[in-house]
Amino acid sequence: MSVVTNTTTIGAIEAPSRRNTELALLGFAVAIPVFAYLNVGLAMDGEVPSGMLGYGLGLALLATVAHLVVRKWAPYSDPLLLPLATLLNGLGLVLIWRLDQSPRLISLAKRQYGAFSASAPNQMMYSAIGIAMFVAVLLLLKDHRVLQRYTYISMVVALVLLLLPLVPGLGTDVFGAKIWIRIAGFSIQPGEFAKLVLAVFFSGYLMVKRDALALASRRFMGLYLPRGRDLGPILTIWAVSLLILVFENDLGTSLLFFGMFVIMLYVATERTSWIVMGLLMAVAGAVVVGSTASHVQSRVAAWLDPFECLKTAPPGTNMAYACDQMTQVLMSFGSGGILGTGLGQGNSDLIQFAANSDFIFATVGEELGLTGVMVFLLLYGLIIERGIRTSLAARDPFGKLLAMGLSGAFALQIFVVAGGVMGLIPLTGMTMPFLAYGGSSVIANWALIGILIRISDTARRPAPAPAPNPDAEMTQVVRP
Repeated sequence: MSVVTNTTTIGAIEAPSRRNTELALLGFAVAIPVFAYLNVGLAMDGEVPSGMLGYGLGLALLATVAHLVVRKWAPYSDPLLLPLATLLNGLGLVLIWRLDQSPRLISLAKRQYGAFSASAPNQMMYSAIGIAMFVAVLLLLKDHRVLQRYTYISMVVALVLLLLPLVPGLGTDVFGAKIWIRIAGFSIQPGEFAKLVLAVFFSGYLMVKRDALALASRRFMGLYLPRGRDLGPILTIWAVSLLILVFENDLGTSLLFFGMFVIMLYVATERTSWIVMGLLMAVAGAVVVGSTASHVQSRVAAWLDPFECLKTAPPGTNMAYACDQMTQVLMSFGSGGILGTGLGQGNSDLIQFAANSDFIFATVGEELGLTGVMVFLLLYGLIIERGIRTSLAARDPFGKLLAMGLSGAFALQIFVVAGGVMGLIPLTGMTMPFLAYGGSSVIANWALIGILIRISDTARRPAPAPAPNPDAEMTQVVRP
């Protein structure tokens, strides 16, 4: 009888990176907007648009750079997030360019400002800066858990960003809303970046305090109520959101701010009572502020009955503008029907203010119809679903909360903007991510996608192979 001894080493199972899948999807994400660009040119002028080649190459270049960075520095990340964001960004550029070609908007700009400046080239520049921000996040943020060290610093930064529009000489008032600052001729919306920093703060804070916040003192009407001394965080956030609404007249950022905290609080504690309390406090705050702030009152009046409001509102007031916009938006959606009028063949350019930013979803509703609206909402829903999946797959509590907070903020922004434009809730000053014109929005949302990709790469990355164990031997007995 002889004995054969073999030493075995158990290695980690190599998980597929799915980067080739991402590359194939990016091909579609670039081709579809280029085809839409061609469609708009043929519909409006009857010829192939002269800038189609440059637009297609520019979008393809940005997508290629982003893909190569992901392939190198985040090889195990989710393969859908980058193509979905690229597709929405590309289609947004097409819709903005379509509105740039409108004779009505061109003549209106010349009457008001003396000259017309196309928005699509600026949006392409903002998209390039957004991709640069995306690349910077992946290159500089090697591990998302590093952000946990800056929990309270991020709170201070977020408060500064939210208060900047109130600084005299820096903040600007646009139709009653004080959510913009102007620096060196550029307008910036700090609230878009504040949501990212707030997500970091909420994640770090709730990770430490979740056990105390999950404790319940009594049961009332089937709900476990939190202890009185644990109500401090939600009361503080509620008060700050009300202050934002009162002093900045910004309903959208206030809802986003408070709603994101309540979502993350529920995820951290698994207590339904926090959701109920958050909704009750949000309704109470909205009623109080809605009855005192004139800007919010005009938005509510335009939401309840825009056609009647248009008849009774004094000409030239904010209420008259809000009611006129809402009537035009509702007629745009009604004109679209099921399949829409076709790209480049609608009349959404009758919305004379913010047609390519706050109300760009009306162009989707008119020219692509209910079908196009559902497709866009599905694309947004897929980004949210991949973000939630990333949260579930994350191996650390901070990463779980951060991914859920970013996904929740993204979902709330979609609901607030789409709901306001379609008449479900009062209008806000926020814009559809990636779709609407505006540098702050597209840059901040590309940074959001970058953070989600970093978290998903860490979550999907296979565990390292264990060190070889010299004592682990397999002995095989061979009989003669």
